[in-house]
Amino acid sequence: METKQFKAESKRLLDMMIHSIYTHKEIFLRELLSNASDAIDKIYYKALTDDTLTFDKDSYYIKVSVDKGNRLLKLTDTGIGMTKEELENNLGTIAKSGSLAFKKENELKDGHDIIGQFGVGFYSAFMVADEVTVISKALGSEEAYKWESKGAEGYIITPCEKDSIGTEITLKIKENNEDENYDEYLEEYRLKTIIKKYSDFIRYPIKMDVTERKLKEGSESEYEEVVEEQTINSMVPIWRKNKKDLTTEDYENFYSEKRYGFDKPLKHIHISVDGAVRYQAILYIPENIPFDYYSQEFEKGLELYSNGVLIMNKCADLLPDYFSFVKGMVDSEDLSLNISREMLQHDRQLKLIAKNINKKIKSELLSILINEREKYEQFFKSFGRQLKYGVYSDYGTHKDELQDLLMFYSSKEKKLVTLDEYVSRMPEDQKYIYYATGESNERIDKLPQTELVADKGYEILYFTDEIDEFAIRMLMSYKEKEFKSVSSGDLGFPADEEQGTAEEEKENEELFDFMKNILKDKVKDVKVSKRLKTHPVCLSTDGAVSIEMEKILNAMPNSQNVKADKILEINVQHDVFASLKEAFEKDQEKLTLFTNLLYNQALLIEGLPIEDPVEFTNNICKVMV
Repeated sequence: METKQFKAESKRLLDMMIHSIYTHKEIFLRELLSNASDAIDKIYYKALTDDTLTFDKDSYYIKVSVDKGNRLLKLTDTGIGMTKEELENNLGTIAKSGSLAFKKENELKDGHDIIGQFGVGFYSAFMVADEVTVISKALGSEEAYKWESKGAEGYIITPCEKDSIGTEITLKIKENNEDENYDEYLEEYRLKTIIKKYSDFIRYPIKMDVTERKLKEGSESEYEEVVEEQTINSMVPIWRKNKKDLTTEDYENFYSEKRYGFDKPLKHIHISVDGAVRYQAILYIPENIPFDYYSQEFEKGLELYSNGVLIMNKCADLLPDYFSFVKGMVDSEDLSLNISREMLQHDRQLKLIAKNINKKIKSELLSILINEREKYEQFFKSFGRQLKYGVYSDYGTHKDELQDLLMFYSSKEKKLVTLDEYVSRMPEDQKYIYYATGESNERIDKLPQTELVADKGYEILYFTDEIDEFAIRMLMSYKEKEFKSVSSGDLGFPADEEQGTAEEEKENEELFDFMKNILKDKVKDVKVSKRLKTHPVCLSTDGAVSIEMEKILNAMPNSQNVKADKILEINVQHDVFASLKEAFEKDQEKLTLFTNLLYNQALLIEGLPIEDPVEFTNNICKVMV
């Protein structure tokens, strides 16, 4: 029989199909199984319009068989089969899709859909096979035909014998080489893994003879290997089942089976949309942070299926970074896929799905916050930092979307509170939302800067995450209330409360100028404190960079040695101030000693390093002596 050349123009095109389109060789099995599923679907659709046909789903299946000795992998389906002409047209013409033609000829409206659309998936078999043989008998035909090819050289079609309707594809698997281990496609375990990964939710049984080690009958210790036919795939995915028929345990089992995490999900979201873009999704909010969540190795994204067939393990475009902790999957029949079905064409459908998913996640989180407060606080302790990064990133583009999800520790409540809760209980005379920054709640509790704000009965939010102040600076205000640090040079209190301070400032101007000269460029100014009650000294800042920001920015690689404009504030009501005044009048060397001690004391309170610890300890000894 004369070998026929492929109708697609050249050997180069088939070579591209085999070597360039697909990223992973294992994809070939997904493509062949999808084609087999399509073949069975075609009988189903024929039965809808042909009264002479009946469709008994239990009679239809796909079988995967292995002959390791002869390096053969066989896929058999009980689908519609192909005539000689269809073998010629569908397999002899690269990129002609029989499934796509069938879809155009038949209006598919009952929830099923044919998977194939490009007509190239079959040729992925040549990534792993030296030779491919197809034996097929079409529905309504008495004759069967064999299609054989060794790749770009062409193909042969000959009559053959086949008892039943359907198609049988046999791959002669390549020999191993230095770069590739083709033996894996003859191993039961590997084949089962690939089927479960990509084709677990094909709607027809994928059967396979599996070798099991079992106790011999009548023996308690002797084992034997038994070959049993098993159905490998799950067939009906959980997301296509009625929500009313599913329990929390069902969702948790799916979470575990898909290895989305080793914890239990805190919450699940089951979405089914039948609108401009049809899709179904099951999303999970995890209970605990993955060990690699804040590392470069972590990959965000949802599993993406097209008509039940896995297309991408991690579709990052479906989730914004601030919701990157969400796990789960999306299945849609309406996505525009590229020719390999490994990647998406970035189109309107995908953006619509992503936008809808984003809204659903936020809505669910708000619902947990309102109705299950303890559960939300548990979630926030795990992933609140990511929401704050979302507020700060992209120049604050998402701040309005995320602000109601934020929580901070409250000086009054001694627990996490929302911004809405803070603002709702602000006294009428309070103009600002006050916050304090520090390494821990315990450290902030002891900050001298909090004294005056707390004494006025105002609530203070504690910022202990490195991102907190950056996020709030981007947020700027909440419900028309601006944020203000308790370390700010101006606390925003009425002018009449500062008159005494202005008089004391003028009265001690020479003393403060002398102290400022001692500290030189370490501080921008030395002045009377408006905020201190019991502590002798503290640092405040003037400008956009706070002391906490300085610490964070300078801890980063390639830091630019950023400095906050620091102001040394002195409590003129404290006994220490009397010693400063006396030293200024009688012993300016002692005043220099006192000034350096107070400055270093203020640094320690802020958690900043002392420039010369030895000098500091020596100065303490001088005072003691």
